[in-house]
Amino acid sequence: MASEITYAEVKFKTEPPAPVVKVPPETKEPEHHPQKYPLWLPWFISLLLLLVCLVLVVILVLPFRHSSDQPGALQQQQQQQQFSEWVCNSTVPQGTERGWTCCPKGWRRFQRSCYFLSLDKMTWAESEQNCTGMGSQLVVINSKAEQVFLSKQIKKDPKSVNFYIGLFEEKVGQWQWVDKTPYHVTAAFWRDGEPSASTDENCTVMHVPEQSINNWNDVRSDVMHNRICEAAVVTV
Repeated sequence: MASEITYAEVKFKTEPPAPVVKVPPETKEPEHHPQKYPLWLPWFISLLLLLVCLVLVVILVLPFRHSSDQPGALQQQQQQQQFSEWVCNSTVPQGTERGWTCCPKGWRRFQRSCYFLSLDKMTWAESEQNCTGMGSQLVVINSKAEQVFLSKQIKKDPKSVNFYIGLFEEKVGQWQWVDKTPYHVTAAFWRDGEPSASTDENCTVMHVPEQSINNWNDVRSDVMHNRICEAAVVTV
């Protein structure tokens, strides 16, 4: 008997692939570091800087303020810090800034310069050094008006005979002002017969007894005389 063959139909159900779920990466928690300085420190530093600025304003600005009568506090120039008293004159209407011209007390003012006429005597080199130490120089005479003014001033002290000025002979016949201002013989005020031909008289004085404004003499530098120092006026 022939064998029976049984057929079975098998169907496979194709399942769709499982969905892929994307998981976001784990966010890393920020690390907490311990605070290295207190919260008030930046405020303290800012306050300190503000105080420093205020101190600088007081030091640099207030000395230049002045009242309606006289400057309240005159800031002394760097080269004139040794002067503690000043005499000031107002050159503009009251209330206008920078309207005072000042000279150290005891100095005499003419135009834009202050003049110191010494009572003691020194050699020419010592006189130059003394003027420089006061922030000035031996006087340089630039005009007839200045010569006339100084000629009147030196006569106010009858005990003085000669006053050194800032004119010297660099070489024989070559006169030179201490500030390098060009020397012009046409603007010089020599006495008759001066300067002499002597080679050892290489410095200049104003001779008090001379009645005219032509009162310059050349003298030896090692002789002791009075001196005239000149500085620019201070404007505040």
